[in-house]
Amino acid sequence: MAHASDGRLDPALRRLIGVILLGGIMGILDSSMIAAAADTLARDLDTSLATVSWVSTSYLLALTVSIPVTTWAVDRFGGRRLWLTGLVVFLAGSIGSGLAWDAPSLIVFRVVQGLGAGLLDPLMLTLLARASGPERAGRVMGLMGVVGSSGPVLGPVVGGIILQGLSWRWMFLVNIPIGIVALVLALRTVPKDAPGTGTPAARLDITGIALIGPGVAAGVLALSQAAERAAFAVWQVLVPLAAAVLLLGGYAVHALGSRTTAPLIDLRLFTRRSFSASVTVGALVGLATFSALFALPLYYQQARGHGAFASALLLAPLGVGSALSMPLTGRLSDRLGSRSLALGGSAVALLSAIAFTRAGAGTPEVLTALAAFTLGLGLGAVGAPTIASLYRTLPSALVPQGSSVLYMLNQLGASIGIATVALVVQTVGDGDAVRGFRAAAWTVAIALAVTLAAATQLPGRPEPRQEGAEPPAEPAAAPDPAPAAATQGDPQ
Repeated sequence: MAHASDGRLDPALRRLIGVILLGGIMGILDSSMIAAAADTLARDLDTSLATVSWVSTSYLLALTVSIPVTTWAVDRFGGRRLWLTGLVVFLAGSIGSGLAWDAPSLIVFRVVQGLGAGLLDPLMLTLLARASGPERAGRVMGLMGVVGSSGPVLGPVVGGIILQGLSWRWMFLVNIPIGIVALVLALRTVPKDAPGTGTPAARLDITGIALIGPGVAAGVLALSQAAERAAFAVWQVLVPLAAAVLLLGGYAVHALGSRTTAPLIDLRLFTRRSFSASVTVGALVGLATFSALFALPLYYQQARGHGAFASALLLAPLGVGSALSMPLTGRLSDRLGSRSLALGGSAVALLSAIAFTRAGAGTPEVLTALAAFTLGLGLGAVGAPTIASLYRTLPSALVPQGSSVLYMLNQLGASIGIATVALVVQTVGDGDAVRGFRAAAWTVAIALAVTLAAATQLPGRPEPRQEGAEPPAEPAAAPDPAPAAATQGDPQ
């Protein structure tokens, strides 16, 4: 795809960005929209809240398991085919969820939805990064970040609006017209690619799938169980946690020792300092963001007496702040680099989290809304430059693997954040909503302090290079993982 020579986004690229974000927003909203409907689902489906929690958990597990396969499939089948497949699978899951007749059937169809989202979400990063090129990565990732950061906040709001006058089924059925439009536009806009042209087809790492998929899923399951039961030392948490350690440890041995088949995720990627810093900061941003998204509604409902819909509206300043800062800082990172922007954003977010540790039942809501807004500003100023730094420093052939690792760790960070805040609110709060929220705010502050330290390892100002050139090798890099992934080829 052609680029404007002065760095501006040409019309074709702008159209592609719009079409990709339209398809991706469905999964982003659905991952959080269900939070507004827990009580309604339990009542209408005549089941417990514990069972209803699996409507969200099953979606997240299926999404996480399918992410690593996207790395291989995008090179084997091409980005366009895979994107269209993801849209169809997600639409099928949405239709089934909207027509579900009981809780188990809804959980099954949510798994189908999650499988489709697991294709769309990381592929969204890959397609946009490849189409934009390294020089425009920050600007394009900033635009994508607006959707990503707004989704978790808008999801509960949209869910609350739907539940005000319609059945819960419309939270899923609303995806049908959006998905059809996204599918038609993708057929016309997403460029065709030629997977595997001139190179042997890469072999799918079956052993890697058998280890890393269930391993990550078991880890997420352990975290969700810890959040649900407000304890770690129970068999429902320890069994999947042990399974996750064994399976992921087995994958590490397999990936580092494989000689015949390129692993789904080559762990030698982590020998690149900038890559390791980017995905670490990405995980911490996910942890801090979802910790705040989980804790703030609880504060407004339990300490201030608001309903679910009003709490979702009061959460909106966080998303607005992030949506404003991500495009700006993403664009600036193309010229200034990622490190200084991420450091500044981390500091702003950290100060905002510390402000929340002083909130009480009588704190004016304008002050908590302002703290949420500045927290969003800070998180957005970290997120977009960090994502851009990954695509700016990785060779194009490794972008799919980088996308998968970044998204998986961001999801795991989010799960850790939710589980940790749930534990803190239950144990430290012990029925005192204000004390529990303040403890949760300290949890966010600690995560942001670690983020501030990790951001010092992000790359600084990018060096100018010719259009189409690969990123320069890092001075301290260990053996380049590119040879192991070279057989997969680059579909562009």
